[in-house]
Amino acid sequence: MGYSRRGLIGGASMGGAALITGNALAQSVVGQKMTPGSTSPFGPPAGMALLSRNENPYGPAPSAIKAIYDEAKNGCYYADGGVKLLTEMIAGHYALEPANVIVASGSTEVLCAAALAIPDGKAVLCPDLFWDTTVLYAERKGARVKRVPLGEDMGVDLAAMTAAIGPDVGMIQICNPNNPTGMAVGGEPLRNFIRSVPADIPVLVDEAYNELTSDPAFYSVSDMVNDHPNLIVCRTFSKIYGMAGLRVGYALAHPDTVKTLQGYLMSFGGNTAGLAAAVASFADEDFKAYSKAQVVSAKQIIMSAVESAGLSALPSETNFVFVKVPDADALQAAMKENGVLIRGAYGKWTGWSRVSTGKIEDVGKYARLLPQLV
Repeated sequence: MGYSRRGLIGGASMGGAALITGNALAQSVVGQKMTPGSTSPFGPPAGMALLSRNENPYGPAPSAIKAIYDEAKNGCYYADGGVKLLTEMIAGHYALEPANVIVASGSTEVLCAAALAIPDGKAVLCPDLFWDTTVLYAERKGARVKRVPLGEDMGVDLAAMTAAIGPDVGMIQICNPNNPTGMAVGGEPLRNFIRSVPADIPVLVDEAYNELTSDPAFYSVSDMVNDHPNLIVCRTFSKIYGMAGLRVGYALAHPDTVKTLQGYLMSFGGNTAGLAAAVASFADEDFKAYSKAQVVSAKQIIMSAVESAGLSALPSETNFVFVKVPDADALQAAMKENGVLIRGAYGKWTGWSRVSTGKIEDVGKYARLLPQLV
């Protein structure tokens, strides 16, 4: 792929002197001693394998790191110029107009904006199990949540979702691929579902993991936004780009819908570092291919461990795997005692454990422990 771990580190080293200077300045400002090898407040605890948060530890790309270094001096200025540039780049990539794009502080901000825009007294229609942080946010703001059970295969049941649509529904939200199951629905079933939804009900499709799927075009509905003004498609730089802590995301929608969502955003103009990194790495195909290859390799390691442990797991189109275990919380605790952080139970799904594809060596540690701990 033209990329290797050594190459990535080498590409990032061009900013090494600046990083060293920055560390020295941080020591003088905060008055604390920082020694080589000390734990960073921005990463996992020392000695712990972090496999619980669906991050890509191989990013940001060298191109992104260089851009952050180059543009840091402009951090004194508001970053609206960066928002405009990134908006234009995203629009061009999807063959849309800038008016179809909204850039935000992570896709979470767009998801929360959509939640705030739900009419008073209406409900969010959603699967029973998915990444529902923003739906819970809507619930705290007065919206009701109307959950639809998953199918027997743990997939999103579009037929049941369709049957649940009624005058009480103010928005429909789907995470595709789904989190935490890792399963995806694509092609005509998903497209037909969107076509069947009344035009006055927004359909929010969270495609945070799309670039990591085996067929991104098949699983995406981004090309439908102009023909369906009620459709909102969210994407993020947190996953394949490895920029979770830099907080850049975006949504694609009809221009009228974009205007509505912009009225509910809570940040102003974005941040220079995140935008510079996003602009630099948006079209970095070599890095994206490298990241995806690491995810595929890690999933193979996990699935082999699952088989060795006599367990089963759902088919995953993401950078995590949902494993059927006797007790998810017990496994989480046992893994933590052995230096590996994974997720515990999701509510009533106590027999399912989610593990992320972090660094290959960390995934290997999980794989060695799994047959022992179950």
